[in-house]
Amino acid sequence: MQRKLTAILSADVVGYSGLMEADETGTLERLKANRTRIFDPQVAIHGGRIFKLIGDGALAEFPSVISAVECALAIQAATEKAAGASRIRYRIGINLGEVIVEDDDIYGDGVNVAARLQALAPVGGVAVSRTVHDNARGKISCTFDDLGEHTVKNIETPVHVFSVRPARATDEAERPKPEPAHKLSICVLPFSNMSGDTEQEYFSDGISEDIITDLSKVSALSVVARNTAFTFKGKSLKIPQVARELSVSHVLEGSVRKSGGRVRITAQLIDGAAGDHVWAERYDRNLDDIFALQDEISQAIVGALRLVLLPEEKKAIERRGTENVEAYNLYLMARQNFTTGNFGDVRRDETVIRLCTRATEIDPSYARAWALLAMAQNSLRYQFARDGDGGQASVERALALDANLAEAHAVLALLLHESGRHDEALAELATALRMDPDSHEVNRAAAYSHFRRRRIVDAIAHFEKSAAILEADFSSSAMLITCYTATGDAKGQRRAAEMTLARVEKVIALDRNNGAAIGLGVSALMVLGEAERAKEWMARGLLIDPDNMNMRYNFACDMAAQMGDKDRALELLGPVLATMSIDFLNHAKADPDFDSLRDDPRFQAMIAAAEARLAAEG
Repeated sequence: MQRKLTAILSADVVGYSGLMEADETGTLERLKANRTRIFDPQVAIHGGRIFKLIGDGALAEFPSVISAVECALAIQAATEKAAGASRIRYRIGINLGEVIVEDDDIYGDGVNVAARLQALAPVGGVAVSRTVHDNARGKISCTFDDLGEHTVKNIETPVHVFSVRPARATDEAERPKPEPAHKLSICVLPFSNMSGDTEQEYFSDGISEDIITDLSKVSALSVVARNTAFTFKGKSLKIPQVARELSVSHVLEGSVRKSGGRVRITAQLIDGAAGDHVWAERYDRNLDDIFALQDEISQAIVGALRLVLLPEEKKAIERRGTENVEAYNLYLMARQNFTTGNFGDVRRDETVIRLCTRATEIDPSYARAWALLAMAQNSLRYQFARDGDGGQASVERALALDANLAEAHAVLALLLHESGRHDEALAELATALRMDPDSHEVNRAAAYSHFRRRRIVDAIAHFEKSAAILEADFSSSAMLITCYTATGDAKGQRRAAEMTLARVEKVIALDRNNGAAIGLGVSALMVLGEAERAKEWMARGLLIDPDNMNMRYNFACDMAAQMGDKDRALELLGPVLATMSIDFLNHAKADPDFDSLRDDPRFQAMIAAAEARLAAEG
């Protein structure tokens, strides 16, 4: 049984039975014409595949939620242009979920939820799940209206629904009117660092993230995901504008000042519509009281919103993972380095390993520190062929202490995949995604796992999401260049190249010698037609960092996939294959950038020699 994560579009004709009763022949002709001229072509244009027709309805899958939403809006716009009261009109629902693949058909809750969303969509409108909203918001020209949570047939967990419409509707009166949200919602803006030291940014970010996590445990409250909230960091904001954009009822903002053994936190809860303060407080405490302080803030917000905190929710909020402030502080520093450090820079992973190792020495029962340690160790072995177990021991320790850590399950999935235990790896990924579908590391792990099995469409969905979650991640956006090149999607390829170059240029502006950024920036430049600039970057990279095997590997990919220069690709690849780890070798064997080299005896000999070396090394 094959499973995969995909975007599902479910469409159904509005009032089909009535139309058939009034004019059976004409209705069938109009439906057939709509399918031929509008529906089917739009699905194909946006890279989708219709996998099932159900009477007047249809189910289609797409490689990304962006493609699915753009397709749905295009179908609705084209269909609305038809004249007459008897014209064909659709309700469309879109969901991102795990499905079961059997031959050419698809089953599972991912499909069922899409069908339920379709039934909740306005006439001529589109309804999407929260995961679709979080992935697509800000990337396409559309507006989302929060319809709140709905309990739907045969789905155990309530579905959070959003309607989506073009951002520039010409007739305001015809826009779908959202239903009122069924529960309170909040965005926790990143707390300002008032310590007078930018090095303390990790602490204020950590406090903000932990409050988001705490409030997410309150079932009666909808909380904006961390990746969405942090897009507002450092910006001058008007609270009502933020509330409207995110469709939330309340916004929390604040500041953190940490100095020596003291910490001062101010927080204000603001009504999103009126802009009035609902609650405000200033706390001035010893740093040792930080955990109790976080609990107080979360419970004060719950009280100000007049919500009832269930006993199990109160226990979940108070469960911190460690009671040691020094270990917690080290973990926050490590997390900041891991999420904002330069991808592909060995110093990032080495720093995280040192910080997490010290945190686990201070508190051996700190599961989150063990999980982050495993992530860094896995990255170090995979990207830099360093000795070690890739985080195996650390991830086992993390899961033994806390089986509900999504990132730990993601690392374990990568390790299982590299051991050839693919079914077990997919099960771990499914668990991780269920626990935290908005985790950057979980989505990157899922993307690479699918990529190394040549499931490129599945990999695209997760690389898109990991790139969206963390704007500093130029690695995921660069992997999208490879994926879209392999699938022949020129539009997606160019968009990924533009995203990658913009991110890489920010890194190189601060560190001109960053080999990882140079290596992936060259690929973007080639796709964008800047061949001369790409050659200059490559020459500089090989001159300043000749032993950077990660960079060499990416240059080889560029030569093979973008330039068609097999000789140069093999010349660059030789030293890499002679030193790379088993993880990197498996990646190279699956990488579609090297498809043009598969039949070349020189490439085959290099792969065989690498396999023999690794076998001898054990």
